[in-house]
Amino acid sequence: MILGIDPGTRKCGYAVLAKPGEPPATIGIVDTPSLAGRVGELLRQFPIAAIALGSGTHAALVAARLATCGVPLHVVNEYETTLRARARYFDDHPPRGWKRWVPRGMLLPPRPIDDYAALLIAERFVAAATPAG
Repeated sequence: MILGIDPGTRKCGYAVLAKPGEPPATIGIVDTPSLAGRVGELLRQFPIAAIALGSGTHAALVAARLATCGVPLHVVNEYETTLRARARYFDDHPPRGWKRWVPRGMLLPPRPIDDYAALLIAERFVAAATPAG
C-alpha cells in the first residue's frame, strides 16, 4: 500500500492506495500540525510500504516531520494535481440539478479536495514505479 500526501500550509490531504484503479482504502484531510500523528495511526492500521509526498507547498517541512516514521518517503511532482483532483471529485460526485449543465471546468467542489490530490499523487508514484510493458 502507498500513502499519498498532498502537503499544504494549513491542511494536508492523505490517501492510502492499495492498488491502482481501485478505490482508496482511506482518504481524508487533516490540519498540517496533526499530520504526523495521523500518519502514525495509518501506519499502524495499514501495511504501508512507501509514502508519496507531493512536491508542493511545505513539502520540505512535512518531509522533515515524517523522516523518522520508518517508511521510505518519495517526493512526487504534483503538477496539475489540483486541477485533476477537481475533475476526479466530479467524476465521483456528478453535479446535480442545474449544475449538471455547467461545464465542469467552471464548477468548484463544495469542500476542500486535498484528499483527492493526495490520491492522484499516490497513483502517480505507483505509475512511475511500475515498469511499462
